[in-house]
Amino acid sequence: MVGTVTNIEEKELEIIEEFSLFEDWMDKYEHIISLGKELPLIEESLKTDDLLIKGCQSKVWLHAKLEKGKVIFTADSDAIITKGIISLLIRVLSNQTPTDIINTDLTFIENIGLKEHLSPTRSNGLVSMVKQMKLYALAFRTQQNA
Repeated sequence: MVGTVTNIEEKELEIIEEFSLFEDWMDKYEHIISLGKELPLIEESLKTDDLLIKGCQSKVWLHAKLEKGKVIFTADSDAIITKGIISLLIRVLSNQTPTDIINTDLTFIENIGLKEHLSPTRSNGLVSMVKQMKLYALAFRTQQNA
């Protein structure tokens, strides 16, 4: 169990170090945009209303599946900054166990100053994305324990 948690922490530290290389927030936004462009495309068949995250101003589709005890996330958004933000969350949380996803605090969000540099609507969207990812993890954990 410790190995997987460390895995989340290691991914968070990578992101914190990555963002520390940028002097100002315009450069950080550019980096977030480039991460969004690198996000693998979600299958068009998964861009359905039931996979839309509620509480996001832009459209964000999030799909999750459980494979070999790990949650695999894929996502897309119609807004490039939002797409970059979800790509950061996927980088940290995808391929983790449901329990580890549920128990993580995602400290990198505060550490890189992301939340304070987002508009209130984008900040709410970020909270909604994290909440939805944790809800998927909770559902998968419940299935595993059934």
